[in-house]
Amino acid sequence: MRTLILLALVGLGAQLVDGSLGMAYGVTSTTLLLAIGTNPAAASATVHLAEIGTTLASGASHWRFGNVDWKVVARIGIPGAIGAFAGATFLASLSTEIAAPVMSLILLGLGVYVLLRFTLQGLPVRSDKPLRRRFLTPLGLVAGFMDATGGGGWGPVGTPAILASGRMEPRKVIGSIDTSEFFVAIAASVGFFVGLSGEGIDLTWVLALLIGGLIAAPIAAWLVRLVPPRVLGSLVGGVIVLTNTRTLLNSDWIASGDGVKTAAYVVIWIAWASAVAWSVRAYRRDKAIETAKPQESDVTSREPEADSVSA
Repeated sequence: MRTLILLALVGLGAQLVDGSLGMAYGVTSTTLLLAIGTNPAAASATVHLAEIGTTLASGASHWRFGNVDWKVVARIGIPGAIGAFAGATFLASLSTEIAAPVMSLILLGLGVYVLLRFTLQGLPVRSDKPLRRRFLTPLGLVAGFMDATGGGGWGPVGTPAILASGRMEPRKVIGSIDTSEFFVAIAASVGFFVGLSGEGIDLTWVLALLIGGLIAAPIAAWLVRLVPPRVLGSLVGGVIVLTNTRTLLNSDWIASGDGVKTAAYVVIWIAWASAVAWSVRAYRRDKAIETAKPQESDVTSREPEADSVSA
């Protein structure tokens, strides 16, 4: 019972992050499932089955708040589903001994990317140019494949790529990525059932993750307008890096001693704390600049009136 409650809380927290940031539900949930010893393919299958419900709820919530561009959803969701099915069948064919460190390595790379992307760059300036199919189709294929093989990756690959293009406002990027992930979750789940024949998938775990995610989905769609993505990205990236570093250091690939593990953890904690502090300062600075701009424009508009009165 304790495990189910923990999984529900994981699902709730992961969906709050995913709905607010446009990424990290699968990466966060799969990382924690691997940490408690779940088979990699079964962990990814469990998360994707839960995501069918959470992405549907999240997409509906984002649509209600006007955060969805349906053209982008169609253009990236269909190739994403194809990539996810291919990735799921590929992962299911690997042995557990090979799949566990491979998945942790993928998740670690995604975590580093999320951490650096949001800490150092924040959000790009928006452009009014439309997103083209020749950009979204290969992006969907790669992101879908990464999502299934890594237990997460649709958001970490898709969201920053579209944000970096500067052609959509952040809330619509997040809403469109979350909505299109519904197709990816279905295709990945079908792929895992074909590859695993349902073995190793605990439906009670799926239900626990789903319940937590369903509770968080509408809250996250509302919070996307309030929570600073830059700070949240740094926090989530650090969690993913720390957890998957631990998995790799304990794997047969490395099998490091206690001294190496301690040194690695200390370095990660210091880097993580510094990244979060940097993001908080950058967010406050940007906020102060935005607040000062209207005041400056008001002063400028009043100067001619003051000159005319003195004259």
